[in-house]
Amino acid sequence: MAFDSFRAFVEELERAGELIRIEESVATELEITDLADRQMKSPGGGKALLIQKPTVNGQVSPFPLAINTMGSWKRMAMSLGANSVDEVAAELGSLMKAKPPMSFREAIKLLGTALDLRHMKPKLVKKGACKEVVHKFDAPPTRTEPWPIATDIVEPLNRSTVKSFPDSTIQQFNDLTALAPTLLNLPIQKCWPLDGGRFITLPCVVTKDPDTGERNVGMYRIQIYDERTTGMHWQLQKVGARHGRRYYETGTRMPVAIFLGGDPVFTFAATAPLPDGLDEFLLAGYLRKKSVELVKCETNDLEVPANADVVIEGYVDPREPLREEGSFGDHTGYYTLPEPYPVFHVTAITHRKDAVYPATIVGLPPMEDFYIGSASVKLFLPIFKMNFPEIADIALPAEGVFHNLVFVSIRKSYPMQAYKIMHGLWGMGQMMFTKYIVVVDDDVDVHNTSEVLFRLCANTDPQRDSIFTKGPADVLDHATSEIAIGTKLGIDATRKLAGEGFKRPWPPLIKMDENVRKKVDALFGGKL
Repeated sequence: MAFDSFRAFVEELERAGELIRIEESVATELEITDLADRQMKSPGGGKALLIQKPTVNGQVSPFPLAINTMGSWKRMAMSLGANSVDEVAAELGSLMKAKPPMSFREAIKLLGTALDLRHMKPKLVKKGACKEVVHKFDAPPTRTEPWPIATDIVEPLNRSTVKSFPDSTIQQFNDLTALAPTLLNLPIQKCWPLDGGRFITLPCVVTKDPDTGERNVGMYRIQIYDERTTGMHWQLQKVGARHGRRYYETGTRMPVAIFLGGDPVFTFAATAPLPDGLDEFLLAGYLRKKSVELVKCETNDLEVPANADVVIEGYVDPREPLREEGSFGDHTGYYTLPEPYPVFHVTAITHRKDAVYPATIVGLPPMEDFYIGSASVKLFLPIFKMNFPEIADIALPAEGVFHNLVFVSIRKSYPMQAYKIMHGLWGMGQMMFTKYIVVVDDDVDVHNTSEVLFRLCANTDPQRDSIFTKGPADVLDHATSEIAIGTKLGIDATRKLAGEGFKRPWPPLIKMDENVRKKVDALFGGKL
């Protein structure tokens, strides 16, 4: 199911009983965070919240705010237009396993798969709902059709000053003027007490490689400095930062576009660990089973989804000094301290008339990002298995705040196989940030942390079954001695084979006889 707007997704959540409307005014300064945090830490992720009257410095914003919209397995599945995340993962897995057809029936089945893929490629359109209101800075707000009045008018109109236009035209112009969006009336949150300011927390940031033209959609937090400038927190190893380095090398101004809302699958695609160079809109088109319609920005040549709720256009100037960004209460559960980052200058803000501002918060787990990250693992597990067919399953426990801790189960068939998996995973994309990898046998449920810890304690000799190595680290990791450089620990908690230096018999795990279990079930099932 493809959603035509973020509001449509929010309304679907409400119909499903997954959303609570908050009619009271709630401050974007800390109060929304406290409300949302209570829901995120409720069993199963609580409910999504629609704050109908978010206030900014005491003034009600013209845009309602929705938060925790993907903070449960059900809502995560709904954002992907599916009954479950596992259902989407199974579809993608079957695609990865596609083989040349050996019969007419197989050919027909493969044709069906190919027809599904026709939705992957985005297409450019001339108009989009994201431009129902256009505010170019240093210019008045506009609408899709030309105004029948002078476009340099920025004060409200009234009948005494304008006598030749219908009341409806005057009212529409005044409404748009009053709603002229800036970074100061969008309901942008100050999330935590020690944050360095307000932050956009669910921005999809569009950049292009100046050499190849390849597009990237990433998610990098945006700190608001004033109504025209922000910080651009693209970290050292991110694709957006790589694009930026090329502009810095040439000294040319870098176009950037930020969009909010639209189909919620855009947010998921922006966070997904796609290979460098693969367009996130391709993944979005595949998941929503409908091509993503893109529209060209007003003040640069980048394209954004036509059905986005809010679009912020601008640029980064390589000739400008970096500016301190942060601190920020991050997904690590700690504040990331101030560091210098590029400055983003806003040239235009466009939005839908009925725009809903999407937001999230990060902090001490569990939070909404646990479900987004876990969904990525489920969807991309087939790709991991293509590289490592012995992998049975992978889990990223909430306590590991994404990539700090990874549990992986394997079908072990030869000595030192667990170490092969550790090194292989550390070499795959954002898995390079993983500090701890624990490998267990395939009879272990890696999503049951208690079960993994039991095998970790029971099946290991610390010196024999551990390995330390060095590599890139998350720049948000405050524990490393140097920024972006750290050590990693791998632990082999599998059964040991003779070739791994283990010379004793490996004991069997205690387990009841299956026939006895069936007999007891027949005698006492439901009674005890």
